[in-house]
Amino acid sequence: MNYLVSDVETASIPAGETQQFGVTHSDQSVAPVLNAQILNGMIEAPMIARHIEQIMDAVPQHMFTLEPDATLSFVNRAAREYVGPIDATTASERLRTIIHPEDVDALVGTYRDAIAHGISIEADARVRNKNGQYRWFLHQLIPLRDEDGEIVRWCGTRIDIEDHRGSKEQAQRENLALREEIDAMAMFEEIVGTSPRLQAVLARVTKVARTDSTVLITGETGTGKELIARAIHKRSDRANRPFVSVNCAAIPRDLIASELFGHEKGAFTGALQRRIGRFELAEGGTLFLDEIGELPAETQIALLRVLQEKEFQRVGSNQTIRANVRVVVATHRDLPAAIDAGKFRADLYYRINVFPLEVPALRDRQEDIRLLVEYFIDRYAHKTGKQIRNIERKSMERLQSYPWPGNIRELQNVIERSVILCDSESFSVDDSWLSTAQRSSRPLSREMTSQEKELIESALADCKGRVSGPAGAAAKLGMPPSTLDSKIRALKIDKHRFYTN
Repeated sequence: MNYLVSDVETASIPAGETQQFGVTHSDQSVAPVLNAQILNGMIEAPMIARHIEQIMDAVPQHMFTLEPDATLSFVNRAAREYVGPIDATTASERLRTIIHPEDVDALVGTYRDAIAHGISIEADARVRNKNGQYRWFLHQLIPLRDEDGEIVRWCGTRIDIEDHRGSKEQAQRENLALREEIDAMAMFEEIVGTSPRLQAVLARVTKVARTDSTVLITGETGTGKELIARAIHKRSDRANRPFVSVNCAAIPRDLIASELFGHEKGAFTGALQRRIGRFELAEGGTLFLDEIGELPAETQIALLRVLQEKEFQRVGSNQTIRANVRVVVATHRDLPAAIDAGKFRADLYYRINVFPLEVPALRDRQEDIRLLVEYFIDRYAHKTGKQIRNIERKSMERLQSYPWPGNIRELQNVIERSVILCDSESFSVDDSWLSTAQRSSRPLSREMTSQEKELIESALADCKGRVSGPAGAAAKLGMPPSTLDSKIRALKIDKHRFYTN
């Protein structure tokens, strides 16, 4: 019986065989002479085994061999010196002694699959050295077969990839952080405004930032909820760690779990390699989940587990990963109404609603409009190389009286467009850009204060004081509950007097 073995497979020619072996090896100073002596019958099998073990001991990578039944038969010098003495009788016990607790179950499972199906495998896992420190290694297990195709040995290798893995993950984090910073700059760099409503929000941001409490940011689209999330992160003890943002509404439902938690190679069609999820990228820092109301039901369950247990698993893996991440979430949706409709889990809502923050709509902080207009004019004039020295009074009055259904994002777009078209040092806005936008979903926006109060009180009376839900006053009036609550406070309406048993 002859064996043809090359490179790492050379290390696994069975010890104690009486047949002759044909051997090839990349070490040209050894292989030709060894092959010739073997083929001419000059070297017996026990001596071949000793030669093979000597070759394995000279290799700097970790190498070992297993019997067909997975019994450990040999470990080379590099592996022995790295891990030190081990009190273990089986290969499985040895793995559980030297492999990181978070990696060992997945690695043992992978080895078992290889042996059960007679296939080669490779996997990443951390290995403890004799000083108790862990480094990442690429683990490989290769079946060695005889001329009849029967497995006679298993050859295993471990290659140190700590430096490569660290640089790769660091590059991923840096690239993600860079994209997040660019996205932030595309909106605006700082919170602009001195209105009491905004300052009240910022005061609460200062109080909650130093904690690890989960924050639920609510408010209409375009109010700057992500900017508030970034302010929380920058004022927290995690400020030097990553801030990672995910828009749950922008990711396909069947990919959101992989985006958040990562996946293993082969976890699903198209998963060609392991991917690190946003929770891992945000390790030690803050994860911002925007539009959390769009999460599918199965992902809501997984997120609830992370918030409760501080751990998760990649898609396609049974390996548990600890998560040291502060979670901040945001939505423009009425989550209590979504719970009533069966579209959002009540237990998840109570888990994320630890510290609620409502970002006021722009029409509720009109005193900030002039500051924002001046800020955006300066920004876009600088970008376009234009000199704008004043703002037409009529345009400013129009900007301040407009209800801004798209909030700050809409204001930003209008100012940018106007600066592009401006041909003089005086800034003006085309009235048609504002008059054509209607707030069909906000029927109270153009009513006088007295009419607003009358309509709100009438709706509360009809709904027995209930604000949220399909049968609430907010739904009746066609506005988010958060907006209605702010109007109730501003108009000093006592909603409790409408409650009935």
